[in-house]
Amino acid sequence: MTAATIFLQRTNFIDACYIVAFALFIYGMSGLTGPRTAVRGNMIAAVGMAIAVVATLLTPHVLSGSAPWLIALGLVIGTAVGVPAARNVRMTAMPQMVALFNGVGGGAVAIIAWIEYRHHFAAGGGVWIQKSQIPTLFAAIVGSISFWGSNIAFGKLQEILPGRPIKLPGQTVINGVLFVICVASAIVLAAGTHSQGLFILGILLAAAILGNMVVLPIGGADMPVVISLLNAFTGLSAAATGIALNNTAMIVAGMIVGASGTILTNLMAKAMNRSVPAIVAGGFGGAIAAPAGGPGVEDRGPVRSTSPQDVAIQLSYARQVVIAPGYGMAVAQAQHAVRELEKALENKGVTVKFAIHPVAGRMPGHMNVLLAEADVPYDLLREMDEINPEFGRTDVTLVIGANDVTNPAAKNEPGSPIYGMPILEVDQSGSVIVLKRSMASGFAGIDNPLFYDPKTAMLFGDAKQSVSDITSEVQAL
Repeated sequence: MTAATIFLQRTNFIDACYIVAFALFIYGMSGLTGPRTAVRGNMIAAVGMAIAVVATLLTPHVLSGSAPWLIALGLVIGTAVGVPAARNVRMTAMPQMVALFNGVGGGAVAIIAWIEYRHHFAAGGGVWIQKSQIPTLFAAIVGSISFWGSNIAFGKLQEILPGRPIKLPGQTVINGVLFVICVASAIVLAAGTHSQGLFILGILLAAAILGNMVVLPIGGADMPVVISLLNAFTGLSAAATGIALNNTAMIVAGMIVGASGTILTNLMAKAMNRSVPAIVAGGFGGAIAAPAGGPGVEDRGPVRSTSPQDVAIQLSYARQVVIAPGYGMAVAQAQHAVRELEKALENKGVTVKFAIHPVAGRMPGHMNVLLAEADVPYDLLREMDEINPEFGRTDVTLVIGANDVTNPAAKNEPGSPIYGMPILEVDQSGSVIVLKRSMASGFAGIDNPLFYDPKTAMLFGDAKQSVSDITSEVQAL
C-alpha cells in the first residue's frame, strides 16, 4: 500500500471530505430559493454528493472482497436507468418522477435493514442486540412505508390507479393495527428472540401494507402534500441507516432531507388547509365530493362563453392583467405561448403579473419551473399572499387551467371539501376569463362557482392553441 493510499484512507481525511460535502449540500440548497440560482445550487449540491460518495468508497472496509464489482454494477445500472429517465421526462410528469425516485430511496433503506439482519445471523451471530439495532429497525419500518406509499402516489399521479380516494371500512383502525404490529415486532427483536426471521418479516410486511393503506385513501388533489411527507420519511430513514452503518454522509444528508421535507409538508398542508396527522390516520382526503354536473350539484345558472377576439380586446385595453396558471397549462405545454402573450401585452403598455398558488400543479414550484422554462421574468411572478391584494385593482384575470386554487367555495361554502383552503382571489377582479377544455372539475372533484359568475367568461379549447389565438388577435389590434 502506497503512502498516498494510506493518506487517502485516513479517518481525518475522510472526515474532512464529508465536511466539505455537507457545506456544499447546505450552500447548494440555499440556491434553490429562486429560479435564477436553482440550477447552480443543484450543481453545487451534486458536487457535494459526489465528494461524499468518493469519501465513502475510500473507507478501508467498503471496497473489500467482491464489493468493488457490485458497487460498479450498481453505478452502471443506476446511471443507465436514471439519466435517460430524468432527461426524457416531461414537466407534466415530474411529480410522479419525484414520487418514484423518492420511493426508490425508501426501498433501498428497507433492503439495507434486511441485509444487515441477514449478515449478522449468517455470520453466526446470536441475539441481534447491538448499538445499530434500534436505528436499523426504525429504518426498516419507515423506509418500507415510504417505498410502498410512494409507489401508490406514483400510480395515482400516472393514472394507473384511480385518482379518487380508496378507503376501506375501519381504515383508521386497520392502520393502527398495522402500526402496532410493526412496533411490537421491533420491540421483540430489540428484547432478543430466537425467532428473528419471523419478526423481521413481520416488520417489513406490515410496514409495506401500511404504506399502501396510508396513501390509497388520499385523493389526487392532495398528492403534493403526500409526496413531500414521504420524502421526509425517506430522509429520516436514511439518517437512521447512517447511524446503523456509522456513515456520516447518510446521517447528515438524511437529516437535511428529513428536515426540509417536514418543513415543506407543514407549509403545504397549511396552504391547502389540511391536517398532517390525518394523513397517517388514513382519513386525509377521504371525502369524495360530488363531481361537477353530477347528482347533488345545485344549478348555478348558465355560463358565458367568449372568443379569442373578445378576449384580446379586453386584455389589450386593460391597465393590469393577472395570469393565474394551473395544471391545465402544464398539460397543454402552453407556457411558451403564455410568454408570447405576456410580451404582446407589455408592448401595448399593459401591466402583466403572474399569480402563483403554492400548490398549483401537482407539486410545489411546478408553475415557477414551467414559467422559468419559458423565460418569463422572475420579477413578474407573485406568490398568493402578495398577489391577492392586487386582484381588487386588476382589470382582467386570465385563469389558465386552474380549478381548485381559484374556487370561491373555499371561502363561501362551509360544506365544501376545500372550505378554508387559501385560494387565489381572482373573483375580486373586474372580469375573469377562464381557459379550459370543458366544464370538468379539478382534482378535488367539485364544482367551481367562479365559472358561473356573471363577470366570468369561458374560453373552451386547448390552452396552448387558445393562448396563441389570443396573442395573434392582440398583435393585430
